Amino acid sequence: MDFSYQPELLKEYGINLTHEEFLANGQKTVVVGMSGGVDSSVSALIVKLQGYKVLGLFMKNWDETNPDGTCPADFDYQDVIKVCEKLDVPYYSVNFVQEYWDGVFSEFLNDYRKGHTPNPDILCNREIKFKVFYQRAKLLGADYLATGHYCQLENGELKKGADLNKDQTYFLYAVQKEVFKDVLFPIGHLPKPKVRELATMFDLATSAKKDSTGICFIGERNFKNFLSQYIESTKGNFIDIKNGKVVGQHDGTCFYTLGQRKGMGVGGPGEPWFVVAKNFEKNEVILAQGQDHPALYADGLTAVELNWLTNAPEGTFKCKAKVRYRQPEQPCTVTVENNSVKVVFDEPQRAMTPRQSIVFYQGEMCIGGGIINEISPNYHELGQGLPEFLSVKV
Repeated sequence: MDFSYQPELLKEYGINLTHEEFLANGQKTVVVGMSGGVDSSVSALIVKLQGYKVLGLFMKNWDETNPDGTCPADFDYQDVIKVCEKLDVPYYSVNFVQEYWDGVFSEFLNDYRKGHTPNPDILCNREIKFKVFYQRAKLLGADYLATGHYCQLENGELKKGADLNKDQTYFLYAVQKEVFKDVLFPIGHLPKPKVRELATMFDLATSAKKDSTGICFIGERNFKNFLSQYIESTKGNFIDIKNGKVVGQHDGTCFYTLGQRKGMGVGGPGEPWFVVAKNFEKNEVILAQGQDHPALYADGLTAVELNWLTNAPEGTFKCKAKVRYRQPEQPCTVTVENNSVKVVFDEPQRAMTPRQSIVFYQGEMCIGGGIINEISPNYHELGQGLPEFLSVKV
């Protein structure tokens, strides 16, 4: 396979590289975090085409065997081997099972035991991919760590991926900003179809492989059954917010999150039921009928455990923010108070959830974020209906 300087091919895929830069890259080593998926495979391909010395590094973070005796991670590693052999680059595997358990999964379980709904992908990026994995890459002589995230870097600061439908900056806000000076996001400027196109062009084994979903490194599974293996739960009552009456029985408060509609088994006349609150002490899940019930909406929140990817802001400023991955950014006013921030949105926001993340943006740049600590009183608590102009996208 030809990996000589190919300026026209690079330019076709949005990369302007002089021959002098190509030769200079040959003096630098890039360790690519390889997952066995198409995004990391094409990331390795691109840095190879840019002339870097490339090393593929696969990490195993979850230790589990299927009923037939096979390990899902082994299949992914086989794909990594196929891709690396195709690209003529060395490859290695590292085991971070203990680090993942200690730094990510234990905290994930602790939050669930307290009735919260955390985001393990954000923890995984902070504690594993851009910490212990990054450190291992450095030990292997890496000048840069490259990953298959749909993000970009501009002057060392985190910028949205060009494919906004795939942008992953929400999951990277908690990474220490100093790390980004030694990070490459080779596919961040490309739309997903172009990534698959490149994989097909170079006949990579992962070119048609389905994108992974589910919990970071744990994968796709029945989440309720999975969680039940690690958390003891007690059945309790679903309570109608309107009259305080019992309308059904739940399997444990940890299995439900604010705004949830499915999986409750509560029927009857009227609109569908939604989770609007959880009373952990009484082991009750509070429900309301209608996806736009006032109990689901509030104007603001406080956030803690802040991480700024630019110079830490002071005082009060305006920006945009989102409180879940797929939510369009919402305009807001942020006030910095010591180690926390108060956020007031221009319009009411639906189902904001403690212990999930709020991430802040200025234009295309991700400037940081934090963990939601408290939600301001919702419209039901305030005895108010929703504003007529409500146009929140959820």
